[in-house]
Amino acid sequence: METTAQFLLAIGGILLFGQLTSSLGRMTFLPRVTLLLIFGVILGQDVLNIIPTPMMHGFDLIANMALLMVGFLLGGKLTVDYLRSTIGTVLWISLSAAIIPVLVVSLVLLLIGTPKEIALLLGCISAATAPAAVLDVVMESERKGPFSDLLLSVVALDDVWALILFGIGVALVHSFGSQIAETSALVVALRYIGGAVLLGIVIGFPAAYLTGRIKPGKPMLTEALGLVFICGGLAVWFDVSFLIAAMVLGVVVANFAKHHEYPFHSIEHVEWPFIVLFFVLAGASLDLDQLSEIGVVAIVYVLCRIVGKIAGARIGGQCSGADTVTNNWMGAALLPQAGVAIGMALVASNYFPEYRQILLSVVISSTIFFEIIGPVFTRLAIKRVG
Repeated sequence: METTAQFLLAIGGILLFGQLTSSLGRMTFLPRVTLLLIFGVILGQDVLNIIPTPMMHGFDLIANMALLMVGFLLGGKLTVDYLRSTIGTVLWISLSAAIIPVLVVSLVLLLIGTPKEIALLLGCISAATAPAAVLDVVMESERKGPFSDLLLSVVALDDVWALILFGIGVALVHSFGSQIAETSALVVALRYIGGAVLLGIVIGFPAAYLTGRIKPGKPMLTEALGLVFICGGLAVWFDVSFLIAAMVLGVVVANFAKHHEYPFHSIEHVEWPFIVLFFVLAGASLDLDQLSEIGVVAIVYVLCRIVGKIAGARIGGQCSGADTVTNNWMGAALLPQAGVAIGMALVASNYFPEYRQILLSVVISSTIFFEIIGPVFTRLAIKRVG
């Protein structure tokens, strides 16, 4: 009974604080996701240590549920009508903002004497962006316009390129002589991504046709959540990317559910409680002791990722003919980094256990920085462009 009481009290308190952060976010320069992370750090084991252990054990489940909804909503932004006028800009910026950080981080780490395996793996990890943080800052800003729409579209593709580049990077490191499983790392990475795309399509087409029939034009919340969670469950079951599967599901439904007024918009009404729990527990799970292990490699990684994202977005914007303001601020808006990067670090450390300590130390410590500071720059970019 005591555990149940602690669990319920913790959820209630976190959700109420989440409501408070919406007001605080309007009065300060800090976005609400940054405030939630700081609040989580305070409640976590390194400070007050008052979040129940069973709740921390459930963090992975809450994180997956939140990211599934984020992925679906981002995919829903990629409609044919929107992409017809922006596809060149979206592709150029997203691809350039993924590739340039990989090159900058890897090359500079090599120049300071970092082993080529670690330099390449960290370079590939640097390409990833945190979709949940960016989406929430956009929703919080309530400034809908071309820049916000373009930012969400770029973020939707950014992690796809990051996962592909990471798969290639792991395969290259394997070719340097490291020992991993017999199956080619590149084949595994392609199956991880391709399987997710196929799963999203297989679920998406029946969903596009069958949903929204009970109440014509407006899919019910139970329909939306049911399909998104089934998609996520099957993705985990088949060991493919649940984030990409949810994005593809959103793309298919948004483009082929012609009888919907706005596909599954009801998810937006329940997403925020999951986002609150996700960021508070993410903050509570951060290991502040990792900060003491930051060395030259971690500092170089942080600085080079910032340079790479800003330069990459600018180069992509210039190649696509985007306006000057977009070129100046898109890179700053792409700085948040979290779960996808940590997931990549864990996968890489499993393939190459000899690099586990440095990979996890650098990525986790830099995550603390990028998840607290990154949303501030995203919000600043949206305000400046708006």
